[in-house]
Amino acid sequence: MAAAGHPPAGRVLAVVGATAAGKSGLALDIAERLGGEVVNTDAMQLYRGMDIGTAKLPVSQRRGVVHHLLDVLDVREPASVAEFQVWAREVIDDCLRRGVTPVLVGGSALYVRAVLDEFCFPGTDPDVRARWERALASAGTAALHAELAARDPAAAARILPGNGRRIVRALEVIELTGQPFSASLPTMRYHYPGACQVGVDIDRPTLDGRIEARVEQMWAAGLVDEVRALADRGLRTGRTANRALGYQQVLAFLDGASSEEEARERTVTGTRRFARRQDSWFRKDPRITWVRWDDPARVDFALAAR
Repeated sequence: MAAAGHPPAGRVLAVVGATAAGKSGLALDIAERLGGEVVNTDAMQLYRGMDIGTAKLPVSQRRGVVHHLLDVLDVREPASVAEFQVWAREVIDDCLRRGVTPVLVGGSALYVRAVLDEFCFPGTDPDVRARWERALASAGTAALHAELAARDPAAAARILPGNGRRIVRALEVIELTGQPFSASLPTMRYHYPGACQVGVDIDRPTLDGRIEARVEQMWAAGLVDEVRALADRGLRTGRTANRALGYQQVLAFLDGASSEEEARERTVTGTRRFARRQDSWFRKDPRITWVRWDDPARVDFALAAR
């Protein structure tokens, strides 16, 4: 029987928050306390060989805790939220059948929501998708975002004007279904009864410092060599992997489009911007219980969230 205030064995628990906030450590602490297993929800940690730049925990630092959904894709393969939902729910359902607590951890907000919440994915049509992709290439993201705003203002409000891939997908879904794309977006209704989300709360100056230190550590650990090796394995042609922070900047350096120092600085500033977007996304979810990143009692607070 679970201790008072603790989620019972088998209840789904997710650790969320900004990159470099300390999610992995908290997830490990929780998994150890509950005898649980970690389920990765970071889109870029799905890729084999993308280790240093994604801050993927090496096996030696996983404390013997089982980790799922790491290293499942080649860098040339696209990452699909719909496909990830299937994989993650299969892992979670298996954990629940065994009475094991799945501890989800990652900063890819859409991936977390796709797994935790009721979220249905409309089908796709290659011809329709290709037509909108051609329109994107010829007219640009601003024009297509304006088209989306005319057809589905709610979806346009939730999709950044520069996110061409999501704009194309939204327009494809609208055309295929005859319904607003916003109707297919996740609702705040858990797929798993009793699910719990814990957010790692960290002040911006501290997080900025941690991001800069992490990027410096990545460079020292050999990020440039890692990207060079992945480029030989097709990283440049991957539709998803080559957009990862750090990797796209190092590729630009390797291609002579920037200096190495510029690549490092752009990785820091890009990661800081991304962390702010992550925090903004997660703060909109009132179901998340926030715990301070440096609170000695953060594990107890996390486990008492429900």
